[in-house]
Amino acid sequence: MSNKWDRPEQPPPPLFLGKKERDLVKQVNDELIEHVIGQQILYYPIDMERTNFHDMYGEAVEKTFLSPIRVMALVKFDNEATSYLEGAGIDSDSAITVHFHKRRLTEDQNLFVREGDFILYGKTYYEIVKLSEPRKLFGQVDQTFEINATCKRARRGLFNAT
Repeated sequence: MSNKWDRPEQPPPPLFLGKKERDLVKQVNDELIEHVIGQQILYYPIDMERTNFHDMYGEAVEKTFLSPIRVMALVKFDNEATSYLEGAGIDSDSAITVHFHKRRLTEDQNLFVREGDFILYGKTYYEIVKLSEPRKLFGQVDQTFEINATCKRARRGLFNAT
């Protein structure tokens, strides 16, 4: 008599998380971001081929950027802080957090968000200083659907879009 409780060769697919469900989440997020709550930004990616990176440190003193790409995202204005710098006077700084829809960027726009790239939001340029992928689709570890970019306002003269 065979044991009908033998372990299957492969585990069953995750409950409620097939391709159809992932595509539905993408479609709903696309519609919300594009037509309801999203804000437009211009994304300036670094030109990896024409930028001269240091061989050992991987950094570049002068970066070359590709043409800007219009991206719809959810932008949260974090804070504006004023501080006093000894001998220099008052300094003002601001930050934003940009919530990107990961599949919209990678599949539809062929764009990959990186630290060091620049964003134009309103009339202000911001540099991406930190990235995270905090949201998991239905708690599945390998299914992230959001990229958060923490951005600091770029100093005048640091970035020239022309």
